[in-house]
Amino acid sequence: MTGSIRISSPNATFQQWQALLGNRHKRQRAGEFLVQGVRPITLAVRHGWPLRALVYDAGRPLSRWARDTLDQTRAQHVAMTTELIAELGDKPGDPPELVAVAEIPPDDFGRIQKSGTFLGLAFDRPNSPGNIGTLIRSADAFGAGCLIVTGHSADPYDPKSVRASTGSLFALPVIRAEAARTVLAWAEDTVSIVGTDEDGTADIAGHDLTRPTLLVVGNETTGLSAAWRESCDALLRIPITGTASSLNAASAGTIALYEAARQRGAVGQRGAVGQRGAAGQRGHGSAPFTLVSSNLPQNRRGGCLCCSLLF
Repeated sequence: MTGSIRISSPNATFQQWQALLGNRHKRQRAGEFLVQGVRPITLAVRHGWPLRALVYDAGRPLSRWARDTLDQTRAQHVAMTTELIAELGDKPGDPPELVAVAEIPPDDFGRIQKSGTFLGLAFDRPNSPGNIGTLIRSADAFGAGCLIVTGHSADPYDPKSVRASTGSLFALPVIRAEAARTVLAWAEDTVSIVGTDEDGTADIAGHDLTRPTLLVVGNETTGLSAAWRESCDALLRIPITGTASSLNAASAGTIALYEAARQRGAVGQRGAVGQRGAAGQRGHGSAPFTLVSSNLPQNRRGGCLCCSLLF
């Protein structure tokens, strides 16, 4: 950790980083965001994400993990007082050992690999950064090759999104697009566009999701925009039961990703489904899988209480 700089007062550098926590425009102008937590920082390093600085707590002995992380990266090392690094952390009263200052990558569709096994997810105008992070995590879990955030939306690099992704943000491309037409121009005629909607014309389990597919989930309140509705090759519903009128957007997106992975025979198999860029390759699996298992709570209609699906 030789050559590190020390920050013991709230100087301009500290204030700039502190602003990244709550100011989207400053994150965008600076081209950087903060990463908090052991798993997210570990995955950022593992996947070779560009880190501009690693800030560590100068007021206590560091763990083996923290020392190894500092040794493995070329990022600038910054020693910071416990009081100041606590303000950059996400747990009041529990200062982190490390906080990473990470680079925001370009919103370049070239980062996404389109192939015969492509599976991706688009999120139309999401309001909640937590929902974005949850769907990044789900996309990673079910082998999707990307998450595309479209329209006026919350920020994927908001701390709530980064935290909700539990590090999956660093494992697959996340692209921001101004409008549906940008995504459609990229998809051309090589990818099937499949929207989720409570008034869809068919159940999602009955639709073929084994072809190159981009699943589209709408805004938490208003659903899919007119542009997306008109452009979808299919609008599918997820059957639900009980008194709920609809599913949370992140829940719906997760179920749609699961169904695509199930049809491709990849659920339960690590390293399956589609392809990714620098984050790793994914191939095909073959074992069938059922969502409802004996250890999941069931309701009286036979549906899983985790997502209120009918089977």
